[in-house]
Amino acid sequence: MLNKNHLNKTSILPEKVLQFGTGVLLRGLVDYFIDKANKNDVFNGSVVMVKTTGPDVSEFTQQDNLYTISVRGIENNQLIEEDIIIECLSRVLSSKTHWEEILKTAENPEIQIVVSNTTEAGLQYTEENVLEGCPDSYPGKLVAWLHRRYLTVKTETVVIPTELIVDNGKVLKDIVYQHISHNKLGEDFTKWLDKKVRFCSSLVDRIVPGKPNQEEAQKLFEKIGYTDNLIIKSEVYRLWAIEGENLEDILTFAEVDNGVKIAKNIEKYRELKLRLLNAPHSLLSGMAYLSGFKLVKDALNDEMMEKYITILMLTELGPAIPLDLDLKTIHRYGREVMDRFRNPYLEHQWISITLQYTLKMKARVIPLLLNYYKAFDTVPQYFARCFAAYLLFMKATKEVDGKYFGEYNGVEYPINCDSAGYFKSVWDNHNAHEVVTVVLKNKELWGTDLSLLHDFESNVESHLSNMQMLGVKDVVSALNVYA
Repeated sequence: MLNKNHLNKTSILPEKVLQFGTGVLLRGLVDYFIDKANKNDVFNGSVVMVKTTGPDVSEFTQQDNLYTISVRGIENNQLIEEDIIIECLSRVLSSKTHWEEILKTAENPEIQIVVSNTTEAGLQYTEENVLEGCPDSYPGKLVAWLHRRYLTVKTETVVIPTELIVDNGKVLKDIVYQHISHNKLGEDFTKWLDKKVRFCSSLVDRIVPGKPNQEEAQKLFEKIGYTDNLIIKSEVYRLWAIEGENLEDILTFAEVDNGVKIAKNIEKYRELKLRLLNAPHSLLSGMAYLSGFKLVKDALNDEMMEKYITILMLTELGPAIPLDLDLKTIHRYGREVMDRFRNPYLEHQWISITLQYTLKMKARVIPLLLNYYKAFDTVPQYFARCFAAYLLFMKATKEVDGKYFGEYNGVEYPINCDSAGYFKSVWDNHNAHEVVTVVLKNKELWGTDLSLLHDFESNVESHLSNMQMLGVKDVVSALNVYA
């Protein structure tokens, strides 16, 4: 098993980063950059990782907080195969059982960076007393940590959320100030926060599907010569765009990889990634899964589906990006995304992309639909069929202990979405025609009444009806015939 005998560096590096989240995205991108900088004698700092989802951190401690990233893909027309041992984690602490130890890190002046990835749902305000035990929410935890810092070392701190929310730094900062007001933490604390704590919006972009399957993992273990229960896969492409100025002295890890971009404005990176990588992923996930494709690359290797995705991205989603970008930039980025989707090394499952399906649709996809109507005032047909497939995917056939499941062509699948209960109720009490109307009119779900979009409702109804009669894949094929 992977342990300290595999370390390349023998020195113990000072703790410089507090990281909320143990997920594969943070481990495959943020920790990758920090580890790379350390190995180039640039950043020379370690990461304290906080697990917020449970008390057990033994999977990390058993491996001395080491893990492997198996990087596979194509870069500059070169085939890349790298297996990198990530050595930058100093400790992994659970907020459930090590909260005082986590707060103690605030007293360390060398820790000047706080990063997080708690999914889009994690950056929401929940009223709570942040100084009585461990707060439930991430923003609450952060306020408690910053308050301890204010009472002790008062050192300058850079807070960088990586959740996929537009202006995530500003969103987090606003929530922090709500907690300060509710908890009456004082004007002096607020003044210190204004002066010494910078909240930087950021954008992360790397496909990190997680742990390889058992057969692939065994082959990797034979290749690298050890067993690693924390091994993760990732593509070669990487981007961490951080918004702010005069950050280079603290974020020195940016020197060693051009995948880290520090810029005054990161809107360009954000919109391209959000609308031409994440939006297609989310929008297509239900359609692709119900069409019989388990993996993203499988859909791209299907001529019919590849054509569908290309037209959707370049003629409907790309032109709807709310930025003044030239078509060449959009098409170039879109084709790069297509190449990343078809990466032969990644076993990226469509079903995993449906996690929090509705929330992702609202945050990533619906703004493009609204912008498309502003620009063209007509129905985006490829988009409309994807939306119909989304509604069909969200049709739960059973609920067991609060977990929801759908069924299609005799195959049961999980619906891991906070809105699953709502959709089950809608489907149980309405026919398909009514389901479309009820869901589109739900302002609480979408922030607006989508039934007001010209002809969108009738088109979605037609597509949904055809999918139920003919099958999803046949409906996709039929659209390509007339494209």
